[in-house]
Amino acid sequence: MIDRLAAAVIGLALDRLVGDPDWLWRRLPHPVVLIGNLIGTLDRRLNREALGEAARRRRGILAITLLVTGALVSGFVLTALFAAAGPLGLVLEAVVLAIFLAQKSLIDHVRAVADALDGEGLAAGRRAVAMIVGRDPEQLDAAGVSRAAIESLAENASDGIVAPLLWYLVLGLPGLIAYKVLNTADSMIGHMSERHRAFGWAAAKLDDVVNWPAARLTALLFALAAGLRRKAKIGAVWAVTRRDAPSHRSPNAGWPETAMAVGLGVALGGPRRYGELMVEAPMLNPAGRREAGSADIRAGLALFSTVANLLLAATLLGLLVLSFG
Repeated sequence: MIDRLAAAVIGLALDRLVGDPDWLWRRLPHPVVLIGNLIGTLDRRLNREALGEAARRRRGILAITLLVTGALVSGFVLTALFAAAGPLGLVLEAVVLAIFLAQKSLIDHVRAVADALDGEGLAAGRRAVAMIVGRDPEQLDAAGVSRAAIESLAENASDGIVAPLLWYLVLGLPGLIAYKVLNTADSMIGHMSERHRAFGWAAAKLDDVVNWPAARLTALLFALAAGLRRKAKIGAVWAVTRRDAPSHRSPNAGWPETAMAVGLGVALGGPRRYGELMVEAPMLNPAGRREAGSADIRAGLALFSTVANLLLAATLLGLLVLSFG
């Protein structure tokens, strides 16, 4: 566990400082891209439209079983190779962790929305937010673009940082890679479209399970961050989060989104459009302001940075306690 905590400290710092350098991933395929390609291949070969829903669900279960098994095996192989490499192996393990985290890339993408709104206006803001959300940005006004960016920041704080770090600390590289496979599969096939409702059922359900602890931990971290940065009452933030989060259509996304909403004093959620599909959803923190703007996006980024700092500090503290306690 000491080595794992040490690798986590290095990986968190490396991802925060370097992120996903374009010069590298223009030349090499990113591991998440490779995972996505594999999921796409299984989708094309197993998810046949001529099959009934029961058969497609069985094939979806087979697909996710193959994917998770491959992820676990890959993680165990890498762990063995890095263990044989001595101190260099610890650094390499930290690099793998950093590759699967998304602190800097998330900050860059969300900040780009605020910069676009401030610099070029609504059309540019819509283009920027389309990079990080699945809904139709052409239906959003400036406040809607801002709320969408804040929601994406909150949800991805859990999916892109807290959850992969948590599963790495619990199960090492096998847990980290298996989590990323499940999360990527959920984003690709775990939705309610006609094609994926049955085939992606297992991916969606498993993703809900593995994100359950991280979503609530992320909400707690946002409540703490709001108390530290914005003098909010942590208990009040948590009380509203517990009240509103279960109303979200996702069993997990509502937790970090509500905590972020309360911390910023804005209302998030509500109806949204995904292509031709209109989704009705309740507001999170309905007492908050609906007229969010780029300043609220930047305030959300400040809360996110505090959460990232808390994660790094907690991981470093755990390392020190186990090393010298």
